[in-house]
Amino acid sequence: MTGVFDHPWLGGLFGDADAATLWSPERQISHMLRFEAAFTRALGSVGTVPAATADMVAAQIETFAPDHQALRDGTERDGVVVPDLVRQLKVAISDSPNAIHTGTTSQDVIDTALALTVKEFNDLLDLRLQALIASLSDLADRFGGEELMGRTRMQAAVAITVGDRLRTWSEPLGRHRARLADIRPDVECLQLGGAAGNRATLGANGAAVAAHMADALGLNNPASARHPMRDSLGDYANLLSLISGTIGKMGQDVCLMAQQGVDEITLQGGGGSSAMPHKQNPVLAELLVTLARFNATQVGGMHHALVHEQERSGAAWALEWMILPQMAQTTARSLSAAHELGASIARLGSAA
Repeated sequence: MTGVFDHPWLGGLFGDADAATLWSPERQISHMLRFEAAFTRALGSVGTVPAATADMVAAQIETFAPDHQALRDGTERDGVVVPDLVRQLKVAISDSPNAIHTGTTSQDVIDTALALTVKEFNDLLDLRLQALIASLSDLADRFGGEELMGRTRMQAAVAITVGDRLRTWSEPLGRHRARLADIRPDVECLQLGGAAGNRATLGANGAAVAAHMADALGLNNPASARHPMRDSLGDYANLLSLISGTIGKMGQDVCLMAQQGVDEITLQGGGGSSAMPHKQNPVLAELLVTLARFNATQVGGMHHALVHEQERSGAAWALEWMILPQMAQTTARSLSAAHELGASIARLGSAA
């Protein structure tokens, strides 16, 4: 069974085309090639290879189309995609093999490709957070003064306004935007450490090569590679779950408000039942709860991935590949589904 994001029919509910493009294998390989091209040009900038040769080789790297079946076979053999990608590059650009990858390592390539993906994805996250905040602000303008029964521990308490309820949905989103801005410099980073993470294979040119690459790729340049130090990605996973969790609270509230007998909200759109045509199920609201709970279960896996033995882990590193892309796509879908849900609200407030 394929995953829910690209499933033949579940993909219509869970899928997010923009996020899927950013996290696609094709995009990942393009970022790896960007790394290799930037590395080659950086070698030219410090004189490790002639500058003209570096520019020529880098241009060929940027337009290279790898054999994806060979990449699959190579990953099965080597546990990582980069060795076969480099092999293919050196076969295709056979006159200058020393200008390709020499002095760097697979984790540099993959972790920097991840940073480039996260950078693009963060732009998408911020735009969607802004859009959802604006959508909720519009609902507040339209319905904020309407009365609701406030409920504590799911029991009637005292009267509140729709604006009071909406505030609990929207205020955390602004804080999440601030959290995202704070964490971006820490996750949008070049990773260049070489064989053991200390840049020793680059000799005295390590700092200059890193600076050149970071500038070319538009990434931050930490003083050293973070191969076995995954705390920033752990923080990032926490943020993704916080975003989807906040949106899940919105979804849970809508589900409760839509109950027959409560009738505090009117939704337009789908939600039909095959057996009970009188029903309109709050499908998008339920989806928000599901997505929030899924991300919450994944955070623990990313914390397990913090345990990298010594200078590099194959096991913990691969765990990130399984979890983080799913968390990102889950968060993106939470934001788009919440926006759709907000647009479907025709009425908010206690029934007359």
